[in-house]
Amino acid sequence: MMQPTPNAENLPKNENVEPKEAADAVAVENTDDCVVENTNLTNDTNAVVESNTNAVVENTNLTNDTNAAVESNTDGSTDTNVVDSSNTVDESAATAEPADEEENDAEEAEDFAARYGAMSREEVVAELGALMDQEVQQVKHQVALLRNRFNELTQEVERANYEAFLAGGGQKEDFQNAADALTEQFRKLYNTYRERRQRYQEQQDALKKQHLEQKQQILEELRQLIEKDEESLKATYDRFNEIQDKWKEIGEVPRESLNDLWQTYHFLIEQFFNKVKINKELRMLDLKRNLEQKIALCEKAEELMMETSITKAFKALQDLRDRWREIGPVPMEHNEEIWQRFCNAANQVDERRKAYYDERRAEMEQNLLAKQALVAQVKEHTAEKPQSVKQWNDVTAALDEMLKTWKTIGPVPREANEAVWNEFKGGIDAFYRDKKAFFNQMRDEQNENYNRKIDLCLKAEAIAKREDWKKATEELLALQEEWKQVGNVSRKLSEKVWKRFRAACDEFFAKKNEFFKDIRQNEHENLEKKEAIIEQLKAFEFGDDKEENLRVIKDFQRQWMEVGHVPIKDKDRLQKEFRAVIDAHFEKLKISLREAQETAFRDRVERIRTSGGKMSDERQMLMDQIDKLRANLQVWENNLGFLSQSKQADLLRQEFEKKMQDARQQLALLKTKLRILDENKEEKSEN
Repeated sequence: MMQPTPNAENLPKNENVEPKEAADAVAVENTDDCVVENTNLTNDTNAVVESNTNAVVENTNLTNDTNAAVESNTDGSTDTNVVDSSNTVDESAATAEPADEEENDAEEAEDFAARYGAMSREEVVAELGALMDQEVQQVKHQVALLRNRFNELTQEVERANYEAFLAGGGQKEDFQNAADALTEQFRKLYNTYRERRQRYQEQQDALKKQHLEQKQQILEELRQLIEKDEESLKATYDRFNEIQDKWKEIGEVPRESLNDLWQTYHFLIEQFFNKVKINKELRMLDLKRNLEQKIALCEKAEELMMETSITKAFKALQDLRDRWREIGPVPMEHNEEIWQRFCNAANQVDERRKAYYDERRAEMEQNLLAKQALVAQVKEHTAEKPQSVKQWNDVTAALDEMLKTWKTIGPVPREANEAVWNEFKGGIDAFYRDKKAFFNQMRDEQNENYNRKIDLCLKAEAIAKREDWKKATEELLALQEEWKQVGNVSRKLSEKVWKRFRAACDEFFAKKNEFFKDIRQNEHENLEKKEAIIEQLKAFEFGDDKEENLRVIKDFQRQWMEVGHVPIKDKDRLQKEFRAVIDAHFEKLKISLREAQETAFRDRVERIRTSGGKMSDERQMLMDQIDKLRANLQVWENNLGFLSQSKQADLLRQEFEKKMQDARQQLALLKTKLRILDENKEEKSEN
C-alpha cells in the first residue's frame, strides 16, 4: 500500500471501474413504440395513387374515414377498396431515443470496461494505438475507458514513486514527478485521436448542413411539380418518384431542422396526391409490392427473436422500424394483420431487452448495497486516529484491500454513483490527509532528533580527546543518558550516527583504561612536568608578534594537556597556577578573548584535519548555529518594534539590546570560524 497519500493529489479524479455509460439504469422502451403508424387521417383527403410497376409511393397523412378512391383511366369509375393507414408515421419515432442509444452503449461499455480493467499501462497504450486505425465515431467509448484506466494506473505509479522517495529519505517538498515515456506516448496518441474526432465532427456538421440545403432544394422541386401542369400523367408521376428517391438518398440533417423539414415534406406529398389521380391497376400493384416488402420485414423481425445479443437485436429492430416507415400502404384487408405480426415480433424483442435491463438494474442495486457496506467499513476504520506507525500501516492495508474490493464490484445506478463514490473516496482521502500530517510531524521530529544526536557526537568526540578522566567520564556518562532520552531518527541515518557516537565513547574509555594501568607510577612524573611547564611559561619572553604570541601560548596549553594526571592533592593547585600565568600573559600581551578563541579554533581544525576527521560535519554545525543566531536576531528586532514607551518597556528594550549585542559578537566569531574552516579546506585541496 502506498504510504502517504492516495488522496486528491494521488487518487484518480474519476472512478474507471464504472464508466458513466455502463452505470446508467437504462429505461426500457415501451412496447407501444411498435405503434409507429398514425391512423389519424383527414376526412377530406382522398388517397388516389397511380404508379408504374417500379413505383414506390409514400403517403403519410391519409385519413381513416377516407376511401382510397382510385379513378380508372378508361371508364371514370371509382373504387373505394383499399386504404392503408399504416403508412402514416409518428415523427417521434423517426430517430432512436437518446436513452436507447445510451443503453446500447452501456452494454458495450461494460464489456470493454471488464477487459480494460485488467490491462497494464503498456497494454493500454498498445490498445489505444490499435484503435487509431479505426473510425473515430466507432471507438469513442473505448478511448474514454482506456484514458480512465491509464490515468488510474499512472496515479498508482506516481504514488509508488512518491512513497519510495519518502522511504529513501527524501523530503516531500523535493519530490518531483516527471512524466515517463509511456505517459508521453499515451498523450500523443490521445491528442491525435482528439484532433481526428474534432475534424470528424466538423465534417459531419458541414455535411448535415449540406444535406439540409439539398432537401430544401428537393422541397422546392416538389412545389414546382405540384404547381406545374404536365401534359403526361406518367411523366408527372415518374418525376415524383425521382424526387422521392433523391430525398431518401440524402443523409442526416441538423436535429433542430428535422421536424420542420419532415412536416413540410409530408404536407407537399399530400398536396401532390390531391393533384395526381392514379389508376386502380397501378395502385393495387403498388399496394401488393408494399405488402411483400413488409412481410419480408416481419420475417427479419421474427429472426431477431433468436439473436443472442440484446444490443444487436435492438439496433436491428430500430433499423427495421425505419425501413417500415419508408414503405407505403398495403391492401386494406392485410393492413391490420401485417401490422400485428410486425408488432408481435418487435414486442418480444423489446420484452427481452426490458428483462435484461431490469436484471441489470437489480444487479446495480446489489452493487450499491455492497459499496455502501464498504463505505461503512471505511468510516469504522477511520473513526479514531491511529497513534503509532504500526496502527497507521494496519489501517492503510485495510483501506487498500477495501479499494481493491471496490474495483471488483460492478456499476451502480447512475443517480447514486457519484454520491456513493464521493463518500467512499472522501473517507479515504481524509484518512490519508491525517496520515500525511502524522508522518510529516514524525519526520520533523526525527530531523530534530538527528541534529540533537549530532551535537551529542560532537561533544563525545571532544571529550574523547581529554584526559581529565573523572570529569570527562561524568560528562560522557551524562551524554550517554541524554542519548537514551533522544527519540528515534530515520532508519537511513540511525546506524551511522550511532556508530559515530559509540566510536567516540570507545575511544575515550580505551584511553582511560590504558592510562589507569600505570597511573600511580606516572602521577609524580606528570607533576614534575607540569611544574616545569609553569616555570617555562613564567620565564618565557614574548615578542611583539601577536599571532606568534598566541601560537606560543597555545603550544604551552597543548603541552599542558598532553601531560597526564598528577596526584589528586596537587591537581587544583597546579591548574589554578597555570591558569593564572596564562591570564597574566593575556593581560600583558593585550590579547582579547576573541583572538584566543580564534586561535583555539584553528588548533581544533588542525586536529580534525590531521586525524582524518570530516570538515563537513564541523562546517554544518557552524552553519546551523549561524542560522539559529540570525533567526533569533530577526525575532528580537521585530519585538523591539512592538515595545511602547514606558519604564517597563525600556527595561525590556535594554535586555533585548544586550541579547542582540552578544548574539552579533557570537555571530561574528562563528563567521570567522567558518572562514578559517574554508581556508583550511582550500589549502588542503591545493596540497
